[in-house]
Amino acid sequence: MRPALERGAWVVCDRFADSTMAYQGYGHGLGPKPVEAVARAAIGDFAPDLTLLLDAPIEVGLKRTDDRPHVENRYERMDPAFHRRVREGFLDIAAREPRRVVVIDATEDQERVAGALRQAVEARLGGDLP
Repeated sequence: MRPALERGAWVVCDRFADSTMAYQGYGHGLGPKPVEAVARAAIGDFAPDLTLLLDAPIEVGLKRTDDRPHVENRYERMDPAFHRRVREGFLDIAAREPRRVVVIDATEDQERVAGALRQAVEARLGGDLP
C-alpha cells in the first residue's frame, strides 16, 4: 500500500484494521485494547483517509449470504449475537471517527448504494468518479 500511496495512487481495500477490531475486539469479545495494541505494532499510526461502512441490520446481511451461491464460511455460521456485536463494533468505530468513516445505508437498492458511495468518495477525497 505505502508505495502506491507514495506515488499518489488511490488504494482501495475491502478489509483493514477496523475489521479486525469489529470481528475480534467486539464480535469475539477480546476488547479494544489488545486489538489496538496489535494494530499499533503491525501498522503504527497508518490509517485510511476514508472508510466506507456499508451498514444493514444483521438479518438483512445474513439473508443476502443465504441468497448467493457459495459455501458458507465460519463467520456466517456464527450466532446472531456475534453478528450483532460485530455490527455494533463497526458503528461504534464510525461514531468515534466521523471524519474518516462514512456509514452508507446498505438496505437501499444497488444504484442508490453505489450513488451514496460515489458521493462520499467525491465529497471526502475530491474529484469526479465515473
